[in-house]
Amino acid sequence: MIRAATADDLPAVRKVAKRFGLLAGWSGTPDFLNAERSFGTLLLAADEAGGALGFGGTLRRGAVTHLGDLFVLPEHQSSGVGRTLLTQLLSGNGPKVTFSSSDPRAMALYVRYGLRPWTPLLYLTGPTTGLPTPPVRRASADDIAALDARASGGVRRATLAWYAALPGVTMYATDRGYAACLTGHDVVIGPGGGATPQDCADAVLGALAATQARTARIAVPGTHPLVPTLLGAGWRIADMDTLMADDAGLELIQPDRYVPHPDLG
Repeated sequence: MIRAATADDLPAVRKVAKRFGLLAGWSGTPDFLNAERSFGTLLLAADEAGGALGFGGTLRRGAVTHLGDLFVLPEHQSSGVGRTLLTQLLSGNGPKVTFSSSDPRAMALYVRYGLRPWTPLLYLTGPTTGLPTPPVRRASADDIAALDARASGGVRRATLAWYAALPGVTMYATDRGYAACLTGHDVVIGPGGGATPQDCADAVLGALAATQARTARIAVPGTHPLVPTLLGAGWRIADMDTLMADDAGLELIQPDRYVPHPDLG
């Protein structure tokens, strides 16, 4: 049975998420699953006894549907659960985008639903020292909403306001760029963007310097100018997905001037 996840279902959904290590970057609740329930769609796949088999979630940015999650427990994979979840999650009109894992079955499934590989999404981690330090100022969700919409492909003021209100989250901006930071034992950057690729890079680098953290993690599209800058400063590629989109999504999102949040898109 596939159904919309309720608040009471979240413990079961999180149990599946933890099997795949999806909550490691979140110190508690609320987390990205709450965001999917509030600003997109969160579906639970359950057996006849109500046990969770898997889940899938999307977030919306204007007309863009970002498929954030599609996970089925290993013992129930290849049973059609994933395809059923995906059919419901991608049934609407409008541009669609996702981050495909390295599992070739996942990429093939997304291609059959009209998405195609675009560019690597590199999960980079490294020290914040030894990098340029462009000046930034603190900002609100309203301050960055318009820039975010142009870089990410759609407006999501409510999602940005929800994220900005979480403990440890600070948003920074320049006149032409922005970057959100979640500070824990290290820093997670995203979303971030700018009017040009360099504007995005300057905002992200300035935000890194402002946090005064020792290490940070950023999801960076392969075409972004931050990739050689960070790798040249000793950062490493901890993991890699593939940014996929349909034709409409390819026209809206700007991967050379956008840094997505790893979980919020």
